[in-house]
Amino acid sequence: MSIKIGIDPILFRIGGFEIGWHGIFVVLAIIVGIGLSIWFARGAGIKREVIYSISPWAIIGGIIGARLIHVIDYLGSTYIDNPMKILEFWYGLSIFGAILGGTLAVFIYTRIGHLSLGRLADGIAPALLLAQAVGRIGCTINGDAYGTPTTLPWAFVYTHPNAAATTQISPYAGHPSPVYEIIWDILVFAVLWRLRGRLKPDGSLFLLYLSLYSFGRFLIEFSRAVTPYQISVGILHEAHFIALLVMAVCVPLLIYRMRRARALAVPALEEEKQ
Repeated sequence: MSIKIGIDPILFRIGGFEIGWHGIFVVLAIIVGIGLSIWFARGAGIKREVIYSISPWAIIGGIIGARLIHVIDYLGSTYIDNPMKILEFWYGLSIFGAILGGTLAVFIYTRIGHLSLGRLADGIAPALLLAQAVGRIGCTINGDAYGTPTTLPWAFVYTHPNAAATTQISPYAGHPSPVYEIIWDILVFAVLWRLRGRLKPDGSLFLLYLSLYSFGRFLIEFSRAVTPYQISVGILHEAHFIALLVMAVCVPLLIYRMRRARALAVPALEEEKQ
């Protein structure tokens, strides 16, 4: 048994210009991310004008980061011999790169604008997860993040000739890796929603988001097919290494910051009692 997907990844064509489902859902993900960030950030006391002003920088940083990670992954196979293709960002983006690039852009913006990075990051973290889940719907339709072969009953078979998964020698039943990630995003969102406002100091919720997402992504990547052109070492490939790096930075930093906040809170409580 398997689930057959025969949707054309290209929604419509105008001359030589194509609009695909993936691009549509990337745009929807951006809209959802900005809209929900305004809503969630309001609960953290952050004005919508701040989200409006920071969103263009986050989008630009996210696109650059997403394209950069993709180019690095396929550098030897595609871009060394065709460097001009690097500018064709619509042909390949990395969601990990988008997260890291957007985060860096927001960090720089808050330093320049003297804004509270931690409070802002905590306010928008839940929105980012739901935006990522929306974006992965596009990946599910066009099959560009297809999984390794499996006999599980929920395996996907992409039958349309334009689907990325059918670029293999023949279509096969594979793990629905993007769906796994959508489910994981929703689960992490539920955890963050439960803990919002409870973790101290500011920025802890965002660090937890990066840590949990990276942990799940590390595991999900084992179900994802890898082309011969991607960077890999044994059973690990690019996304594994990025996930490990993010966890190696965020988990110790989260633990250190939370312990330090608790240590500083104890003397303050004792002074209040006196």
